[in-house]
Amino acid sequence: MAKFTKKKDGDLPAVSTASLPDIVFMLLFFFMTVTTMKDNTLMVDNTLPNASETKKLEKKDRVIYIYVGKPTSQYQKTFGTEPKIQLNDKFASVSEVGDYILQERAKKPQDIQNVLTTALKVDKEANMGLISDIKGELRKVNALKVNYTTYEGDAFRNIQ
Repeated sequence: MAKFTKKKDGDLPAVSTASLPDIVFMLLFFFMTVTTMKDNTLMVDNTLPNASETKKLEKKDRVIYIYVGKPTSQYQKTFGTEPKIQLNDKFASVSEVGDYILQERAKKPQDIQNVLTTALKVDKEANMGLISDIKGELRKVNALKVNYTTYEGDAFRNIQ
């Protein structure tokens, strides 16, 4: 006759690792889809003003950004404290704005080149004369769709 042995109490079965690669790849794809890279480093102080009537831009791929403000503390020794224009990751003069817009427009697909928006992220302490000069350069290259980036809030808080 066959002998029956009693199973010992407390033994746990081994953990199956068959699905472990699937879990690892799911996590990998998750982080690949939700991670975004920073486009450029902000080299100017940029305290945006408040505005009561705002509208959110829907398509960020159709926006070209121009930053204006005084240089951050690490750049003030070299560039001073006057408001500067930042295009991508470098400081620029007003005369370079038109060429920058044309270069950025050329990088975009042909079908959206006519609907590009230029977003001005301007510090609330910046001079309006500098902004007028930038807008003049934008007119020269026919970049007439301009957006001012602001925070939503009470516009009277801008007055000090």
